[in-house]
Amino acid sequence: MNTLDTYNFAGKRAVMRVDFNVPLDKDLRITDDTRIRMATRSVMKILNDGGSVVLLSHLGRPKGGYEQKYSLEALVARLSQEYGREVQFGGDVLGAEAAQKAAALQPGQVLLMDNVRFYKEEEAGDPAFAAKLAALGNVYVNDAFGTAHRAHASTAVMASSFAPQDRVGGYLLQSEIDNAKKVLENAERPFTAIMGGAKISDKILIIEKLLDKVDNLLIGGGMAYTFAVAENGHVGSSLLEADKVDLARQLIQKAKDKGVNLMLPSDSLIADKFANDANVDVAANTSIPDGWMGLDLGPDSREAFAEVIRQSKTILWNGPMGVFEMSNFSLGTEYVAQAIAEATAAGAYSLIGGGDSAAAVQQLGFGDQVSYISTGGGALLEYMEGKELPGVTALG
Repeated sequence: MNTLDTYNFAGKRAVMRVDFNVPLDKDLRITDDTRIRMATRSVMKILNDGGSVVLLSHLGRPKGGYEQKYSLEALVARLSQEYGREVQFGGDVLGAEAAQKAAALQPGQVLLMDNVRFYKEEEAGDPAFAAKLAALGNVYVNDAFGTAHRAHASTAVMASSFAPQDRVGGYLLQSEIDNAKKVLENAERPFTAIMGGAKISDKILIIEKLLDKVDNLLIGGGMAYTFAVAENGHVGSSLLEADKVDLARQLIQKAKDKGVNLMLPSDSLIADKFANDANVDVAANTSIPDGWMGLDLGPDSREAFAEVIRQSKTILWNGPMGVFEMSNFSLGTEYVAQAIAEATAAGAYSLIGGGDSAAAVQQLGFGDQVSYISTGGGALLEYMEGKELPGVTALG
């Protein structure tokens, strides 16, 4: 893969796929600009070389056609501030104005196009649409790791419109891959993976892959209750994938066969309804009463998980330990984040696997106390599962 450091952008117009899918409030104000900031180094490298940049991104999930709440125009002022220069807005990515503004770009200038997902051809990976996007520049840069696992027009297909030497991976894309490889190929031991989230079905492949690599695998979140049933437990009205109980048993046995410490919660914070104002109690994870549901790690589990994490030298975390968005059920996730920060301070390497885990670490104030926070939850998991990422493969 060609990298930014091996390419001179002087006199070039780079059409650059970024991931500016940032959260906006009802007044279309950015509430978290992390994704914008993560792409800045790549953008500035091109501009400082004497090149110009045409930025392509998606935002949200438009239903087809223009929707103001998903327009990237809301990002122009923040991007102008970030790059220290006026960022032009090109509007409709296939419009005449967009093509004219792109063609007129001078070295050091930046043009932001509107949401590529206003066209259904984007997610369909339509080659004709991709070719039209490619015509906006003469070198292709992909720095959108968060969508690299999608074979969409702007994330993968349009790369074929450029000569191999003019397809370049951005700094963020390269950094994500390097950090994933560090965990997969060069982990210092003990290596602990923490998997949370609602469903085993979302994490089967990564769990199986990790059982070949880790010393400890800590399971939290909703999927822990399927494992509890696999151990003949009773979980009340907790989240349960009944059709995955046999699979959970197989994973427990596989961990034993491989000598991996598969650690399940011993107790849960339980509630009589799925609400922050529910009545709350603590129960053994395998003995949750009928009418009650587990929504977070219990006190014993919090301490046990934290102790294993603190003793680790390599840590991978993907998925919260409970219903983190409800304050009364966020303590398990907070304990894990705190323990990871402490382990990192003591010399461990910690990779936070995007999505809800990344949001939790940032919200809890530990963002600068871990080694690396991935911008792409799904892309990172697929890469670690051993799958090819179309957005990376297309770069050659």
